[in-house]
Amino acid sequence: MPCHNYDIPTSRRGFLSRAGCGLGAVALAALMKEPVLGAASAVNPVLSQLPQRLGRAKNVIFCFMEGGPSHLDTFDYKPLLNKLAGQKLPPSFKEPVLAMGESGAPLMESKRTWKRYGKSGLLISDWFANVAEHADDLAVINSCASDGINHAGGVCQMNTGSIFGGRPSLGAWVNYGLGTENHNLPGFVVIKDSEGTVVNGVRNWGSGFMPAVYQGVEFNSDGVPIKYLDNPKGYTSAQQREKLDLLASLNQDYGKTRTDNTELEARIRSYELAYQMQAEAPTAVDLSKETAATKALYGMDKPETAVYGRNCLLARRLVENGVRFVQLYSGAGSKWDSHSKLEENHGRLCRAVDRPIAGLLSDLKQRGLLDETLVIWGGEFGRTPMSEQGGGRDHNPNGFTMWMAGGGVKGGQTIGATDELGLYAVKDRLHVHDLHSTILHLLGVDHTQLVFHQKGRPERIDQNEGHPYTKITG
Repeated sequence: MPCHNYDIPTSRRGFLSRAGCGLGAVALAALMKEPVLGAASAVNPVLSQLPQRLGRAKNVIFCFMEGGPSHLDTFDYKPLLNKLAGQKLPPSFKEPVLAMGESGAPLMESKRTWKRYGKSGLLISDWFANVAEHADDLAVINSCASDGINHAGGVCQMNTGSIFGGRPSLGAWVNYGLGTENHNLPGFVVIKDSEGTVVNGVRNWGSGFMPAVYQGVEFNSDGVPIKYLDNPKGYTSAQQREKLDLLASLNQDYGKTRTDNTELEARIRSYELAYQMQAEAPTAVDLSKETAATKALYGMDKPETAVYGRNCLLARRLVENGVRFVQLYSGAGSKWDSHSKLEENHGRLCRAVDRPIAGLLSDLKQRGLLDETLVIWGGEFGRTPMSEQGGGRDHNPNGFTMWMAGGGVKGGQTIGATDELGLYAVKDRLHVHDLHSTILHLLGVDHTQLVFHQKGRPERIDQNEGHPYTKITG
């Protein structure tokens, strides 16, 4: 048998010293098409096994309203709620388990003005008057449901399918199955609207038990989206090439003999990707080349809409450049949570996102990208019809609203319904598992075929419980 000379570090310092060299060496090897540790993970291992893609959607932009927006004040009109305002929940309704509110709280009216929009006549409140101009592009799903009664469980399930952490995120599943169309950019990007910490943090866009290369890459919410891409001052490309050449020769054996550490794989891949991004990413994220009219379309000319408008415009540029999945957080840090002062809280947040999201839909459409880009709006759950602290609403995972547009979705339709007070989904109830399956369906993927084997168990995003709502395409 051949004899292999394995150079095994005998101390932690030795291991870190040599591992660090190995990480930096990969970029040159990748550019020269040499096999390296982690290269296999950059390939979509199940793509060839999936049936022929029939969906029109190629990319996803998920506008995530973290904290739970009130469906009762945005997209799910309930006139009976205003009629019974101040009264107790009728005996015919089962009292829900509440996250924080007290049992027996009186019903609270919606103070919004509602209008019918478009040829379809969708009813939408004045808080989303700009998005409402795209009513004929929207499929409003009023019968969503989840299991997460609190933010940690709700956000986790909407992102990963489970109220418990540890599973891959939806974006990671899409990245795993379909990957990116541009290998100089990440396949899955996350952008927050502030420095606030999203509940559960990076686990919401993590890869769980999958190799770590499929996790989301977080871009900055202000300033330069991607830091540290440029070489250090006074450090030339030629010097970098010489360094990489040296590191590659020193670490060739090291990389070949250590292939089972996915965190190390991901780190190596990130260095490789960063090297490749130096050439293409600055152009992809450079908003200075956008016209003043385009920036105004997204609301970048107004302080209250500038941040989310910038993020929406950046999302358009990313999908235009082949990024598969972009998630845009609004209210990072559960700011949509309105146990009190809902009018003040939601009014501010709706103003911050309404014009930017409408601008995104307009821009995608005029560029011919809306047909292939699935835009999703929603949060982890909705709010109750009962009041809390006089002017707020509690969490409601039993029935709430999300909407989808583009990507093969038939617009101008309302899917499902909650009861007359908006408490429970009663028609065409779509659980989070069904929503995830539907998203994959729109991407042309049979969710039962997108499988990752973990410890001998075939795992899926829907945990074997979801069913796609195929009528969403008309």
